[in-house]
Amino acid sequence: MKYGLIGEKLGHSFSPDIHKRLATSDYTLKEIPREALGEFLTKKEFKAVNVTIPYKQDVIPYLHYISDAARDIGAVNVIVNKDGLLYGYNTDFYGLKALVLKTAGDISGKRVLILGTGGTSRTALAVAKALGASRVDRVGRTAKEGCVTYPFAYEHLSDSEIIINTTPVGMYPECDAAPVDINIFPNLQGVVDVVFNPISTNLVLSARAKGIPAMGGLYMLVYQAVAASELFADVKYDQSIIDDIYRELKVSKQNIVLSGMPGCGKSTVGRLLAQEMSREFYDIDEEIVKQTGTEITEIFKTQGEKAFRDMETETAKKLSKLSGVVISCGGGTVLRDENVNALRRNGVICFIDRPLEQLVPTEDRPLALSRADIEKRYNERIDRYTSTCDIRVPVEGEANSVAQKIRKEFLN
Repeated sequence: MKYGLIGEKLGHSFSPDIHKRLATSDYTLKEIPREALGEFLTKKEFKAVNVTIPYKQDVIPYLHYISDAARDIGAVNVIVNKDGLLYGYNTDFYGLKALVLKTAGDISGKRVLILGTGGTSRTALAVAKALGASRVDRVGRTAKEGCVTYPFAYEHLSDSEIIINTTPVGMYPECDAAPVDINIFPNLQGVVDVVFNPISTNLVLSARAKGIPAMGGLYMLVYQAVAASELFADVKYDQSIIDDIYRELKVSKQNIVLSGMPGCGKSTVGRLLAQEMSREFYDIDEEIVKQTGTEITEIFKTQGEKAFRDMETETAKKLSKLSGVVISCGGGTVLRDENVNALRRNGVICFIDRPLEQLVPTEDRPLALSRADIEKRYNERIDRYTSTCDIRVPVEGEANSVAQKIRKEFLN
């Protein structure tokens, strides 16, 4: 390999997508089991590599040179092969620093709590100190190397103002988890999560729901990748490329999730959007029918609404782990908070707000079989649709014009 990323599990990596825009486009992923790491670094059959979990500290003994910043942090995420000698650097520091500033702004004088004890937590410690935090604590499952336990943090550090998560908790594919309950920390002013897949973890979403500035690790990933590429290829980029790549990558990875009343046109609009934007299309109701071999009306009739809603939740969570697709929800999908939360992790929820008088009852929608049913459902759900959407699209025209409105709003 010429350039690439080494780690234990890399199926979730976005790094190749970033390097396509850079001088290091010849970039590959290489999963290495722990017992093979030494052989890989000894053979030195690469020009330069990024290093990720769990090897940021394990690679250090194989290096001829380590930068002062990487040495102080005790972790390396970039290795450059210079005439057979391995040089180690840490660009995570600059990426995480940029992410903290972008999310929480000036944190000087603030109390910072770092979740995790690995190499990235050391980077977060260095960043927090460099930005002038008044107190910095690291939390782990056990008390070691200057870290406290989670129970200790809950009891004695609940006054923390900034949380930086450096653990993999909440990362794809185990997206339902969260490292802490932020309700324990009433003084929070910012939450930073280095996890970038999903784009917004449960930790980030829970903070935003309380009005707390929060961001996932995608911006950090892009920032450190650009800095790494400069070391890899001995080039210098204009800093504007970081924001450009971040915006493009975020848009390409985010799902477009369509919500709204039965009969509002979600499936038709969704297919048009998918075709125009070269994305895959998924309809939650159709997926349930495929999986069960049973029509929705029959599921309601023989198993009841709760059984259907449970299937709907399972399907929504499964589809939410995809990226860069269009998803059409059932009319009642957004009624459950867990569905909304799952779909928001990688998606933007767009409410197709078609006027009540244009909604037509059909036999394939068990809760909208008549005009009276539709009016009842609309009155019950309209507040829920508006409160759970990220984009509201009032519509009266044909499906093509609705698709164009959603595409424009999404890209903006």
